This record gives sequence, C-alpha cells and structure tokens, in this order.
Amino acid sequence: MASKPDFIMAAPDDRIGDHFEHQAMACDRLGSPFTGSLCRALTRILEDTTHTGRRVLSWPGNPRWDALALRLCGGLHGLVLTGADAALSAVYPPSEADEDALVAVLPSAIARNDAVLSTALDSAPQTNETARSAMLLPGFLTIARETGLPLALNEIGSSAGLNMLFDRFHYAYGDLCWGDALSGARLTPEVTGRLPLLHGALEILSRQGCDIAPVDLTDEAARLRLRSYVWADQTDRLKRLDAAIAIAKRVEFSVETMNAAAFLRRQLAAHKEGAAFVLFHSIMWQYMSEREREDIRHLLKTAGRNATSAAPIAWLRMEAVAVADPFATLSLTLWPGGETRRLARCDFHGRSIEWLG
Repeated sequence: MASKPDFIMAAPDDRIGDHFEHQAMACDRLGSPFTGSLCRALTRILEDTTHTGRRVLSWPGNPRWDALALRLCGGLHGLVLTGADAALSAVYPPSEADEDALVAVLPSAIARNDAVLSTALDSAPQTNETARSAMLLPGFLTIARETGLPLALNEIGSSAGLNMLFDRFHYAYGDLCWGDALSGARLTPEVTGRLPLLHGALEILSRQGCDIAPVDLTDEAARLRLRSYVWADQTDRLKRLDAAIAIAKRVEFSVETMNAAAFLRRQLAAHKEGAAFVLFHSIMWQYMSEREREDIRHLLKTAGRNATSAAPIAWLRMEAVAVADPFATLSLTLWPGGETRRLARCDFHGRSIEWLG
C-alpha cells in the first residue's frame, strides 16, 4: 500500500489534506484545472520546515470555512503577478506545467517567500466576482419594471463594491444584449432554457455598500490582493476585474467598514419615497452568523410592513438555498406584499443562468 504524503501524516487528522483535495475538485468543476493541480501539488509538498507549512498543517479553524487552500493559492499567485519569483512564474499559465512540475518548484518557492506567504494566510479570499452581475441584472430590471422607480442600491458583503457598477457593464445572453456597448467589462454567460427578461428602463439613484473588510481600490496592494484571488488560468476573469476597476474610478459609490445588520438598519431608517430600496448580495450569506442573518430578516420584515408603492423595499440575493445545492438561486422578495420568487438558477461564478421567473 502506498504511504500517505508526509504532510498528512504530520497533521492531527486528514482534515487539511481532505480540504485541499475537495478544493482541487471544486476548481476542476469550476473551470480551473491549473488551480486544481496546484492544490493537489501542495498536498504532496507541504511540511513543517517553513512557517507557512506549519501554519497550514496546524490550522486552528475549519479549513473549508476559512478557505485555507485559496488563501495559500492567492499568496502564490500574488508572487507571480508581481514578478517576485521567476522560477514560480515559469510554471504558471500560460505555461502548461503539470502537477509534477509544480511539485518540483513549490518547496523552494515557499521557502524563498516564507514570510510573504505566511502573511497571505491572514486574509480570507475576496474575488468580487463581477460575472455575478450577469446573474443579478435580470433581478434589478424586474424590480425597476415592477416599481417604476429609480433604485437605491444597498449591498452587503460588497468587497470592493464592483457589482454595484453593474449598469456600466455590457451583457450578452445568447443573441440578447444589454448595457454599454463600449464597456470593457463584458459578460457573456451561458443561458440554459429561456432567455431572461431584460426590457424596461433602469435608473440608479445611489450606490452604497458595506463589508467587514472592504477592499480599497485606491490602494495598490489591495488591488493586487483582489487580483491574486482570481485563478491564474482564468484570464477572462482577470480582464473583467481589471475593466471593472477602471470603471470604478469614474462612478460614485461607497463601501463602508460595517457589519451587515448595522448597515441595513441605518439605511432603512433613511429610506424615503421616490425610490425603490434594494438590498442585494451574492455568495456571502453563508459567511454570516445565524444571529446576524436573523437580524437582517427581522429588519426587512418589519420595514416591509410599512412599505408603500412610493417607497417599496426589495431584497435581491444570489445564494445557495441549501448547503448541498450545486448552484445558487436568484431570489427576489418585494414589499408591499412580501412575496418571494425564485427567478433563476445560477452558476456560483456567474458562468451560466437558467431563467425561471
């Protein structure tokens, strides 16, 4: 029987190795074979001779919830993006290096950049995946059509706030297009079944968001960290991110350091007639405590009782309905009324949409 890799034997149990393998399978499924190979290579070479290795092997929290593998992958990609390690860059895309080639390079690369990589483990991944805007857009248009009012956007878990700029992107759903034809941020999701409904006027009155650790796009190091979490073989994602960052320089919006419930409470208190109040979020609900999720539900339900056609409230979210779901669901609750509708099934990264609404 083949022996287990040393790093798994050094761990208190198989949870770290299992986590890296599960992340590898997820990367394969989500169209990043390179990151899948990288995760598998790391399981073969990580050991306690470096500070980075020791931290990974003795990770105190839940490695899956903490996205431990992606923290390390992001740190390594950051070295490549800055050109800080030529030997590591040589086995990254566009090179077609296989897992064995990564195994040959990674130990020395980790040793050379131990302090930088160990520090990278402190930060949870933030991708601010702009492709999710293609999942959210039909929901925003539904709100605009049904209320006939401009939208006051309020996003929780905003990261850098790029999805609040969704109306400045260009979209193609098959032959159906929407948005700025000259935009550098171009989204082309696969459509399964019916095309989403994209008709109707849309006006954005304001764009405000919050995050417990917002990304400051004016800071070069913060921009690098955001780019580093994009998987290295997904160059289209990186191009979209760079285009959205360029758009952010020209559009007024804000992202505050604040927890979601406190932000929502304040924003609801300031809501006035003449606009549709829109709370929206995408793939962040799972990271909040149940206490805060319940606070948000209560705040919305309470405010919904007082909503009117002149001051409606909408809750648009792209989240998994159940933990085991292989897709996210685009759901909309609109007050007055408070009916919840499931509008679409969505790929978590925004690659495809199945319109239900």
